Amino acid sequence: MTVATLHVAFDAEGFMTNPKEWTKEIAAFLAEEEGLVPLTDRHWVVIDFVRDEFGKSGESPTLRTITKKSGVDTKELYALFPKGPAKKVARLAGLGKPKGCI
Repeated sequence: MTVATLHVAFDAEGFMTNPKEWTKEIAAFLAEEEGLVPLTDRHWVVIDFVRDEFGKSGESPTLRTITKKSGVDTKELYALFPKGPAKKVARLAGLGKPKGCI
C-alpha cells in the first residue's frame, strides 16, 4: 500500500488535509511509515485522546495537554513516539501539523 492508494489527501509534509477521512487503517499505515509498528494499546490511548481533543477544540492538543490529560506521561510519550511525539501523534491521528512544531 502507498499513500496514493489510500484515496485521501496529504499536504507536502505528509499530514492529512481532511481529518474526517481518517480511519484506524490509515493510522496503522502511517505508523508503519514512521517505523512505529505494531501500534500498542498505549499508542491508541494517545491517538484516541488527540482525536477526541481535536473534536472538542478544532486544534491538535499540545504536548503538555497530552501528558497532563491522557494518562501517558512525558517519558512514555517519547518512548511511544520518539523524535517529535506531537508531530507524529498528530500525523497518525489524521490531523494537521500542530501549531509550534517546526
